[in-house]
Amino acid sequence: MPEQRIALVTGGNRGIGLEICRQLAKAGVRVLLGSRDAAKGVAAEKEMLAAGLGVEARELDVADDESIKECMSWIRGDLGRLDILVNNAGIMVEENDADPEQEIKIVRDTMQTNVYGPLLLSRLAIPIMKSRRYGRIVNLSSGMGSLADMGAGYIAYRMSKAGINVVTRVLAAETQGMGILVNSVDPGWV
Repeated sequence: MPEQRIALVTGGNRGIGLEICRQLAKAGVRVLLGSRDAAKGVAAEKEMLAAGLGVEARELDVADDESIKECMSWIRGDLGRLDILVNNAGIMVEENDADPEQEIKIVRDTMQTNVYGPLLLSRLAIPIMKSRRYGRIVNLSSGMGSLADMGAGYIAYRMSKAGINVVTRVLAAETQGMGILVNSVDPGWV
């Protein structure tokens, strides 16, 4: 019997992330439900357990490098493997009337959560995956990050989703031939 796969899903306590956790658990994957708010993660875990799905909540704030390093250190040390990383957590904070200084802060915060956090998580996950010659990294993107269809407004979100597309392409090229696949997905409007 093959070993049970292990997946980490960021932003797994609600919305798309919660459904990803549900579907992975139904497929027999051991799911680590990453949540910035520990209490919300535990509540989502209880909901899943009540439905007969094995999901484990882990506090993980993708906007905090220390939180990312702590989580990945635990995975490396205690579990010794990570087969699937779903970089789902993200923010979309836009203020149409923001002054330039506010706008730059919004851009920085959005890039930290939507690009830099997933990049650090991926960089820390790849050596674990590489040691087993198997891994899947899925980054949630958006059509709003497509340069071909770029429009006005939502500059922070658009920049971050274009950025996660770059991260995806670069990591996919860097891991070619290692048994690791890196892709992005646009779930559309939900």
